Amino acid sequence: MLAAMTAAATRYPQLFTPLDLGFCTLPNRVLMGSMHTGLEDHARDFGKLAEYFATRARGGVGLMVTGGFSPNVAGWLKPFSSRLSMPWQVRAHRRITGAVHAGSGRICLQILHAGRYGFHPLSVAPSKIKSPITPFTPRALSDAGVERTIRAFVRTAKLARDAGYDGVEIMGSEGYLINEFLAERSNQRTDRWGGSAENRMRFPVEIVRRTREEVGRDFIIIYRLSMLDLVDRAQAWEEIVALAKQIEAAGATLINTGIGWHEARIPTIVTSVPRAAFTWVTRRMRENLRIPLITTNRINTPEVAEQVLARGDADMVSMARPFLADPDWVAKARDGRAALINPCIACNQACLDHVFENKRASCLMNPRACFETELVDAPVVHKKRLAVVGAGPAGLACATTLAQRGHAVVLYEQANEIGGQFNLAKRIPGKEEYAEPMRYWGNLLDAFGVDLHLGKRADAAALQAGNFDAVIIATGVTPRDPRIAGQEHPMVLGYHDAITGKRPIGKRVAIIGAGGIGFDVAEFLTQPAPSATTDIARWTREWGVDATLARRGGLAKPETEPSPREVWLLQRTAGRPGKRLNKTTGWVHRAALKAKGVKMLGGVTYEKIDTAGLHVSIDGNPQTLAVDNVIICAGQESNRALADELSALGVVVHVIGGADVAAELDAKRAIRQATELAVRL
Repeated sequence: MLAAMTAAATRYPQLFTPLDLGFCTLPNRVLMGSMHTGLEDHARDFGKLAEYFATRARGGVGLMVTGGFSPNVAGWLKPFSSRLSMPWQVRAHRRITGAVHAGSGRICLQILHAGRYGFHPLSVAPSKIKSPITPFTPRALSDAGVERTIRAFVRTAKLARDAGYDGVEIMGSEGYLINEFLAERSNQRTDRWGGSAENRMRFPVEIVRRTREEVGRDFIIIYRLSMLDLVDRAQAWEEIVALAKQIEAAGATLINTGIGWHEARIPTIVTSVPRAAFTWVTRRMRENLRIPLITTNRINTPEVAEQVLARGDADMVSMARPFLADPDWVAKARDGRAALINPCIACNQACLDHVFENKRASCLMNPRACFETELVDAPVVHKKRLAVVGAGPAGLACATTLAQRGHAVVLYEQANEIGGQFNLAKRIPGKEEYAEPMRYWGNLLDAFGVDLHLGKRADAAALQAGNFDAVIIATGVTPRDPRIAGQEHPMVLGYHDAITGKRPIGKRVAIIGAGGIGFDVAEFLTQPAPSATTDIARWTREWGVDATLARRGGLAKPETEPSPREVWLLQRTAGRPGKRLNKTTGWVHRAALKAKGVKMLGGVTYEKIDTAGLHVSIDGNPQTLAVDNVIICAGQESNRALADELSALGVVVHVIGGADVAAELDAKRAIRQATELAVRL
């Protein structure tokens, strides 16, 4: 262990420097930030939640923060959601803290009052102003109601201490109740809790001050400070600095960075946001304070975290979703195994999207996340010899899981590289993170001795002769034939050829199909090259973030670079294209294409394609789109012919991924299905 720690100190000296908080010392500079998983809402799930946190404590993270717990009923995120406000609730929480401490970890409970973001009719706010993202109009708190709410925060902090938590995080950002008191857009009060900036600050300062008085000096208080609201009529930078100083004086141990309100129209954590895109804000704040500051958002590798700390942006880094992807993130970085860290690609598909759909959170790359007590390896009675055909996400997830369990695995891929459809995704501007899974899976194949055959098309006879205990078919999909008259015209090409650049593409393009692939192709055709999308300054200008912090809320006029092409994105289904994209990321794709002038049309009937262009009817009105190219993104069909051949020969076959279900190239479903199969074989 000493040798590993010494090596870690050499590779990541800032990351693995202990942080002295006075009354305790954190072993490293990594905070596992708050994530709501859905397990917080019912005490019956606390056993699962305890193992979820304990797994990450054993993985070496310095400090963790739970998902948000409301201090009272009015602060619920939704009816009967997570709350800690009564003494009888303490016992269930001790199950969590006991498991974490047994794993040598530390954990803070986040106190979150939803304010006007509460999805229920009992919600309250500083003023009676409805949020744009919830259907309920909140009741304005009276002066006595504000006082009761402060006492509720303090009571929850005391109960958290009684439950064995090492501290609390007071959620003061993201547009929740505390943040609502701070901004003119949501606080139009004229009493001592509103009006002047000083009055608007009183609410959070009183919460921190009274909490510190109640819990004593040897208890961590993290305050989550909104440093960049990204909405209009919000805080000025000078007000944010003044608040931070008052929070420090009131007794906070650490200040964590909050970026953006949930109603903001600037993305903050999706994959198209460059890595560490907002740490400069924390750096600006750090020069004003003495207590340690935590920075956050789109930090996902040890290298990025080390760079952020080394240049003085913060004293600590917060990562949330990377610990869904890999609970051993810290241990692997510490022990020289960073190459085997399962990457967070910031897709949101199984984490945030699940939460907004009232499902349990998990991770596209790690389906075991939040299912630690359920998705468990079956005992290996005898080592099997298994073939996996297809090295896309499903095949790779299955092959590597099988190999880690001790089975002998042979993996066949007819292409000359692993990755399947992810090799297309990584070429899309803003989706550079999709290259990371191939790096990870490739390293796992080497580490666990998978026999990989690239550029080799597996046939049924050879597989039968291989005497495998079973063959797993992960051969993916083939494009669906849209059956449009004239589709054989030279101007027509498929999405694969378009993205890989096998054929040149003209200045005027029609895309047939507005699913996820259609949107990807549209972004590929209209956005700058991938290397440009990782440029923080360029991204900041494109989305309208004021890096000077001269404007309230950090908003500036977007400086959108014009698209090099005129693009039509079309779908047969009536209604707005992109409506079925994922909830937390779809709006980003729609906004990006709208800014580039993409014409998105639904209810389109495709008549024919000829030298004049694409002939369509829209709402019964015929017209011709005079385009240089038509790109077909009209869906996929399962490629399972090999599975059928093998079954006919009596070979034991399992079909996974797109070869099983082709709908919208669902990598989340494919990887989960592959993992579930691998853990039970």
